[in-house]
Amino acid sequence: MFVKRTRLALSTLLSLSVFSPVSGHASDWNIWSGGQQQSSSFGNTSQTRTPIKHLVVIYQENVSFDHYFATYPKATNPTGEPSFRAQRGTPAVNNLQTSNLLQQNPNTNTANGTGAALPFRLDRTQASTADQNHAYTAEQMAYNNGAMDLFPLYTGSGSSGGVGAFGTKGQVLGYYDGNTVTAYWRYAQRFSMSDNAFTDTYGPSTPGALEVVSGQTNGLKLIATTQSPSTKEKSSAYISDGQGGWTMINDIDPGYDACSSTTNQGMMTGRNIGDLLNERGITWGGFMGGFDLTLSNTDGSTGCKRTTYSTIVSENVADYIPHHNWFQYYESTSNPTHARPHSVKSIGYTYIPGTSKKDPANHEYDLKDFYKTAKEGNLPAVSFVKLPAYQDGHAGYSDPLDEQVGVVDVVNLLQKLPEWKDTAILIAYDDSDGWYDHAYVAPTHGSFDSSADQLNGAGVCGSGTAPKGVEGKAVNGRCGPGTRVPLIAISPYAKSNYVSHTLVTQASIVRFIEDNWLGGKRLGQGSFDATAGKIDDLFDFNRRSNTDQLILDPDTGDIRSGQISGNGHNGSSSHSDDSPFGGSSNNSSSNQSSSNSGLSGLLAAIWSFLSQYV
Repeated sequence: MFVKRTRLALSTLLSLSVFSPVSGHASDWNIWSGGQQQSSSFGNTSQTRTPIKHLVVIYQENVSFDHYFATYPKATNPTGEPSFRAQRGTPAVNNLQTSNLLQQNPNTNTANGTGAALPFRLDRTQASTADQNHAYTAEQMAYNNGAMDLFPLYTGSGSSGGVGAFGTKGQVLGYYDGNTVTAYWRYAQRFSMSDNAFTDTYGPSTPGALEVVSGQTNGLKLIATTQSPSTKEKSSAYISDGQGGWTMINDIDPGYDACSSTTNQGMMTGRNIGDLLNERGITWGGFMGGFDLTLSNTDGSTGCKRTTYSTIVSENVADYIPHHNWFQYYESTSNPTHARPHSVKSIGYTYIPGTSKKDPANHEYDLKDFYKTAKEGNLPAVSFVKLPAYQDGHAGYSDPLDEQVGVVDVVNLLQKLPEWKDTAILIAYDDSDGWYDHAYVAPTHGSFDSSADQLNGAGVCGSGTAPKGVEGKAVNGRCGPGTRVPLIAISPYAKSNYVSHTLVTQASIVRFIEDNWLGGKRLGQGSFDATAGKIDDLFDFNRRSNTDQLILDPDTGDIRSGQISGNGHNGSSSHSDDSPFGGSSNNSSSNQSSSNSGLSGLLAAIWSFLSQYV
């Protein structure tokens, strides 16, 4: 009773004028009274551990960290390309530049044959590249026991007619800088990013899609397949887990989806984060480009064959790719017929608001529904966003320029919403596509399939005991951490111009949702959520938020409005003299009296402590 009364008193204190905003900003500190306040936008009042009431995960495809950040924050700045110059005090990152791997590199290994090469810069005219080999076994062999020297041989692919390494398997060593992935570099300057984020396992898109919602790839149930278990010589979607079941290691379409292949389908028997959110009545949704089969594109394409033409990759690209759809693999959260929601007001809800009738969409929607519900003030607490395929960044059918347009459009929209003040956006990736990255983490989750596992020798990936599967027994096929991928946090509470070195994985996003909305409840069944690193280092929840917008041009990544500097975490937010951003640092939105910030931080800490016991 004492604890409950104390919590009530703290809640009252946190709502007093001592925490009222400065500089005209809306109050940021009402989070302790509930993660989703009672209003027209929400149907519950669940509390959140942090000030974040809305999380939007923009889940992109197939990029390694070095592929986009090899020389960050130094860009070449050739004439005719968007220029980028970093702020003074930009922290160093673990990349090819700082590791001195641009002029000397192990991938000149003669075993790579004609693909042997040094890393090289790709410019905007080379935005369209070949898709690299990113299978579970191929990536392990490229990593070669941590030597990181056989990428061209095992994962490399070149573009026909390409000049130099671009036309050979050495293309896998290519990287972009801030003159092409300009928006990402600007987001990293204003907000925060990780240089130590990895996939949970080796392998391609579907395992990555499952990890970010469940932390588990074991428990595959084959619905239809013509494939045999994967081997070193021939890749397939699954291997025997050693316990009489299957672990997914490569791509397979979700079972029963109207757009899935008829010969290659599977379902998962475990649980995902959507199940836990449903148990607590927390609004959430998965939003996929091309998911609404009733729409027609301007080219007349419709249904499962809706396509968009990309002038950069010069082809019509299907908007919806079934094997990227996280929640379709679980019966509890699947919408196999792509049924439409009852209304925009139903989006995010299990039941049609005001009724006991389940909403037909079952939390699975089109990307256009995300825009609609956000603009109507009905943004769910948790949203997973997948852009139409031509904008998802996957080499071969997408590219960094189309990707930038899609990502910036979403981020610009969210910053203009009233909910921006308590929103966090995570730009994350499902896999590396096999692109070269120099960072290696010795696997802490082992796997010992005699054919598919090859990282540390024949039949060996990692050491120690294999992780548990959905039935609680040690299983094969979950070797990781795998490949390093980008992770960017965009939020009024994100640290500014900050690089986190904390080891995190895709399942860390599951953990953040569990910790923030669910009191730390875990999925169980061997999910990596229980051991994944926390992403909290990307944020500073004990200071006044900075709700100033950073609106970028989707085509160039240049700034339309706002400033890069403003709330520097480490006090290094002033511009260098030759910065293209102009103007002086304006910290008015992030400053408040030391007594207020100290008291708010103290009460927040007390609240967090007490919340663990009530």
